[in-house]
Amino acid sequence: MIKNLLKIFFFSVFLLVNIYSQGRPYTYNVDNSRVLKKTLSDDTPAGNNVQEIIVVGDTILTISKGLNISTDNGVTWTNFYGKEPFGTDGVYSIAYNNGVIWASTGDRYFDDVVQSKIDKGTGLKYSTDMGKSWNSIPQPVDTQSDSVIVYGINNLKAVPITVVQNNVIFDIGFLKNEVWIATFAGGVRKSSDMGQTWQRVVLPPDYLDHIAPTDTLNFCISPVPGKICSEGNLNMEGFSIAVINDTTLYIGTAGGINRSTDGGVSWTKFNHTNQQNPIAGNWVTYLDYQKSSGTLWASSWRAEGSTEKYAINSTTDGGKTWSVFLPNHTCYNFGFKGSDIIATSDDGAFRSNNAGASWILPTSIVDKESKTSLQTNVFYDAGANGNTIWLASEAGLVRFDETGTTWQGDWKIYRASKALVSNNESYAYPNPFIPRQQPITIKYSTGGKNVPVTIRIFDFGMNYVRTIIQNVTKGGGSVSGGNVLSESDFWDGKDQNGKYVSNGVYFYRIDRGSEEPLFGKILVIQ
Repeated sequence: MIKNLLKIFFFSVFLLVNIYSQGRPYTYNVDNSRVLKKTLSDDTPAGNNVQEIIVVGDTILTISKGLNISTDNGVTWTNFYGKEPFGTDGVYSIAYNNGVIWASTGDRYFDDVVQSKIDKGTGLKYSTDMGKSWNSIPQPVDTQSDSVIVYGINNLKAVPITVVQNNVIFDIGFLKNEVWIATFAGGVRKSSDMGQTWQRVVLPPDYLDHIAPTDTLNFCISPVPGKICSEGNLNMEGFSIAVINDTTLYIGTAGGINRSTDGGVSWTKFNHTNQQNPIAGNWVTYLDYQKSSGTLWASSWRAEGSTEKYAINSTTDGGKTWSVFLPNHTCYNFGFKGSDIIATSDDGAFRSNNAGASWILPTSIVDKESKTSLQTNVFYDAGANGNTIWLASEAGLVRFDETGTTWQGDWKIYRASKALVSNNESYAYPNPFIPRQQPITIKYSTGGKNVPVTIRIFDFGMNYVRTIIQNVTKGGGSVSGGNVLSESDFWDGKDQNGKYVSNGVYFYRIDRGSEEPLFGKILVIQ
C-alpha cells in the first residue's frame, strides 16, 4: 500500500529534481507533532504531547517540546528547546548508553517543489555530563561518488543519499563500541568513532530473506529510488533498532525485521509472508527487548499487503516464530515493569502480566492532588523504575506509583502550562486548538474558595455553542509554578449537539459565584 501509492507521485518528482532522489516521504503520524510549541514551566516537561520516554533509575528523558531531562525522578526538569545546539529543531529519537545521552534532531518545512511538507534531518547531539554540555554531529549523508559498496565478494550499486530532505533518524542503538542509526531515506548506518564517520549497512532487498558476504549478489542498495536504482526497497528503510546482550542485532524496517548475530554483517529477514508463524505487518515501527523473559517485542503496522495488520508481536526464539497480540490496534512503543509488559497505543496503555495472554487497561487516570483527569486514550511510550510507571501521552506525561495490584495506586499528571499570576486570570492551552488531536484545557482560579462554577463557549458572534460545566462546586485547586491555586476544565471542540465546531475564533466565559466573570479566546483549527 505505502510503496504502490506513494511511489507514483514521488518517483515523478525525482525525475524532475535530482535533489529529492531519496524518495517517498514517510507517513509517520507520531512525528507530525514533535515540534509543537507550548508554554514552559520548570516543574514539568515542556510540551504536553509526549512522544518518547526513557527511564534509567532517577533519570527520566522525554520528547515533547524538544528534549526534557529530569535527574531527580521527575521533581524538576530541564528543557533544551531553544538552547544550543538544539535551537528550535524537533527531536525525533532519544537514547541512553552508559551515561551518555543521545538525541536525533530534524525540522519540518513546506517545500514549494513537491508542494508538501518535508522533514529534513539536522543530525545528532550527545552529552556525557547529563546535558551540561553537548556535542553536535551533522546529519550523515553521502557524496555523489558513493555509488558502490563493497559487501564481501560483491561490489553492489548504491543510491547516494546526498541531501537531508526525508532523511531523519528514527532510532538509535548501541552494539559494543558502535552507534547505530535507523533512517528513512538514508537507510541504516553505523559509526565506531562517536559519529565522526558513518558506514552504510547492507540489508536484504525486498525479494531476499537472507544475505551473507560470501553469497554472490546483484542488487542495488536503495531505500528509495534514484538515478542509479529505479526501484526502492521497503526493507532498507530503517525505523527501529534493538540490541541484545551486545551479540544480537534486530533492525525494524518498512519491510520486516532483520536479525544479525555477527555484528551486522549477515542478515536474516522475517516478514509477514516468509514464515509459518509470522509478524502481523511488515512496517516495524518499534522494537524493544524484555530482559526478564528474554522476549523481543515488535510493533507492526500495515505496509502494503491486504492481509497485514496493525498489532504487536513477540518472539522468544530469536524470530523463528512469532506470537501476535492486540490485532487492529495501532500500537507504538513498550515499557517493562519486572515481568509485566506495557504496550502503548491509540486505545490506551495495555498491560499484561502473563506474556500477552490477557491485557488490562487503567480504569481511569486522575491526578491525586489536582483531581484532574487525563483527557486522552493515546499513549506513545512507557517506562518503569521499581513500583513507578511513566506513561507518555498526547495530553501530558503521567507518573503512576503502584501501591496495590495491577493499575492500583496514585497518579500524577505533568502538564506544561504557565502559572496563574492572579485569581482573576485565566487562559486556555494548547491554543490554537486542534479538536481531534486532544482537548483544550481551560485554566482559572476560584481564589481557593468553594464556589459554583459555570463555563460556556461562544462563537465569534457571541452565539451560544456549548456549556462545559454548570454550577459545579470548585475550590482548593492546585499550585503549578506559582502561588495561585488553579482549577482546570476541558473542551473537546464539540458543540451542544456533539458535533465538532468549524474553524474560527471562539470565546469562553467562566462564572465563579459572585466574582466577576472571566473571559478568554480560543482559536480552533483542523
